[in-house]
Amino acid sequence: MTSKDPVAAFLDAEGRLTGLPQKHTVRRALLALLAEKFVPGQDYTEKQVNAICDDWHTFGDYFVLRRELVDEGFLCRTSNGSRYWRTAD
Repeated sequence: MTSKDPVAAFLDAEGRLTGLPQKHTVRRALLALLAEKFVPGQDYTEKQVNAICDDWHTFGDYFVLRRELVDEGFLCRTSNGSRYWRTAD
């Protein structure tokens, strides 16, 4: 008996997120995949973060992805939101 990969269920053929599940472990794994699209040591503006998130999902809500990446500790940001960066792995 084979079990389906719960992460794969939320990715399209191009590897874009098609949704965010309620289950925290799967949600976090999907956010980790998205975080890999950001280069460690590089600074990003909010607009750049939005564009990367927008490129890698299909459900039209890059705002929630940006917030979740920060809340889950994959991205850090300045208090005024002017600069974002990927956290160390």
